Amino acid sequence: MTGAPKFEWHAANQRYLIARLAVIRAALTRHAARANGAADGEAAADETATNADAMLDEATRALLAPAALDTLCAAFSLSPFERDVLLMCAGVELDSTFAPTCAAAHANPQRPFPTFSLALAALPDAHWTALSPAGPLRRWRLIDVGAADSLTTGQLRIDERVLHYLTGVTYVDARLYGLIEPLPRPPMLPPSQREVADRITALWSQSKDNAEGWPIILLGGDDRAAARAVAGHAADALGMQVHVLHAADIPMAPAERDALARLWEREAVLSHSVLLIDGEGDAERQRAAHTFIESVFGMLLIASREPFRHSWDREVVRLEVNKPSAVEQQRLWQHALGPAAAGLNGELDVLTSQFSFGLDGIRAASAQALERGLQEDDALGPVLWDACRISARSRVDDLAQRIEPMAGWPDLVLPDAQLCLLREISTHVHQRSKVYDTWGFASKGARGLGISALFAGASGTGKTMAAEVLANDLRLDLYRIDLSQVVSKYIGETEKNLRRVFDAAEDGGAVLLFDEADALFGKRSEVRDSHDRYANIEISYLLQRMEAYRGLAILTTNLKSVLDPAFLRRIRFVVSFPFPDAGQRAQIWRRIFPERTPTENLDVDKLARLNVAGGNIRNIALQAAFLAADADEPVRMAHLLRAARSEYAKLEKPLTDAESGGWM
Repeated sequence: MTGAPKFEWHAANQRYLIARLAVIRAALTRHAARANGAADGEAAADETATNADAMLDEATRALLAPAALDTLCAAFSLSPFERDVLLMCAGVELDSTFAPTCAAAHANPQRPFPTFSLALAALPDAHWTALSPAGPLRRWRLIDVGAADSLTTGQLRIDERVLHYLTGVTYVDARLYGLIEPLPRPPMLPPSQREVADRITALWSQSKDNAEGWPIILLGGDDRAAARAVAGHAADALGMQVHVLHAADIPMAPAERDALARLWEREAVLSHSVLLIDGEGDAERQRAAHTFIESVFGMLLIASREPFRHSWDREVVRLEVNKPSAVEQQRLWQHALGPAAAGLNGELDVLTSQFSFGLDGIRAASAQALERGLQEDDALGPVLWDACRISARSRVDDLAQRIEPMAGWPDLVLPDAQLCLLREISTHVHQRSKVYDTWGFASKGARGLGISALFAGASGTGKTMAAEVLANDLRLDLYRIDLSQVVSKYIGETEKNLRRVFDAAEDGGAVLLFDEADALFGKRSEVRDSHDRYANIEISYLLQRMEAYRGLAILTTNLKSVLDPAFLRRIRFVVSFPFPDAGQRAQIWRRIFPERTPTENLDVDKLARLNVAGGNIRNIALQAAFLAADADEPVRMAHLLRAARSEYAKLEKPLTDAESGGWM
């Protein structure tokens, strides 16, 4: 339709199609007259054919752009005879005179429909290969052959999608609904991603006349959402559109998978489309996707952050679509925030240091922050920070437990050395933008820039609370990952689980608390078999991801002694949480009850004699509060004694007289 207004093209296309149908109808009429031996009828048919040819010449001259029929014939390499067979089938649907004409040509009123036998007898340039399942008419399912005693006598019907295409009506085949989705027009791209899109456009343009076909484009990198936009830009530059197919939706059954491949290939031609396969999925789904891709010809992209193993005959080009650079992100923030960005001063530097968003994330967080900021008349900086935290949550919430950080520095009861180390961790996170970017440490290499910490100590000594305090101080989300649930006995699954967690958390740089580190980080074994080798690979993979992670990653362990020294050397901070002495336990007891909790005659010095950690102290205090509430009394020593006995029973240790003597 290039160069012609759409409504003019539709009118000209309609006249051309009608003229083509008139030529076919004239051929059928002539065949019927010859079969009946009617000389007058044959002469009339010749005159009708002459008029139809003249109508076709006039309609052809009126075309300002190729007609849909000619475009389809060129795309599927239809011979003139195959084109006429398709027109004969279309005529029955579009022209009420075609059915009786077919019946007359068959010399049988019970057969008012086209067949291959009729086409071979009535249409010029007939050839038997048009009937083959490998021929374009049947391979691309342009027509269907009805059940009959023989191939040549079966009723022929044009596919509905093809029929509408000939008339100029464009839509996606209904059989693809729910399987493929069209991409909306792509948004603007930052320069680094635009370069990738231009590279794809150039590859497709260079491969247009290549006998080996277009290369398969594998889109990796850390910006999955941008991969779609990049594909959209590349296709848009060639006047094409992109449709997305998820690997999880590809049929497992070979026959269904092949049918989908043929259906899509036809649709790609009819709608001038490119297929983007979202390659995320389990191993079985990836195998099905691999087979599907092998059987599909045309422009094809695969977006997958996971390694996508392949062995296709076609050329494969892998390109990385990564998050915009820090400078590009700042420009995107300024554009999305508009005039409000001027009031942020240097806060955008800190924002882009903590949160790594693509265009979609920046737009969403900006819109949310502007709306809240205007409604609450609040400073935009803190509101924007919180909007970024919320936007980054969606991917991580499905993989880890988010802990709402409630504890603050006053809640921690630890020796000064440990408190000093924890504050150093907070300082490293707060100042990393200045040290890494402004002072140039990041230019020396990305290795070792991740901030990691190991919290070692017995259960209940405050490791999780310390993580809460850090997350609260840094105003970041805290996610707890139970490593005992992440580690898998299946080779490769542990790395995949860890990759999903780190990739999901990368956008917001959340604080990751890996609990039960002993499940993975014990002494690395000597390699005796394949399982030993893969266990060491799992450890190495986690160390690598921790060193590259832009946020704070904390590991907890009850048994520091079992950890490999080589592993400990790659952790920036190691904080030992000692069992609290009597003085520290007394501090914990003084702070354990909220101000609104009614208490009466509590003796902190006596309570501090209980030889338990802070976590146990909290359990005792909470249980005593429930006992007091049930008795409608303030919390007293009697309630705490009952609670202490219960807690000690749970710990399977005796409550000695030295600990509880003189309480009552």
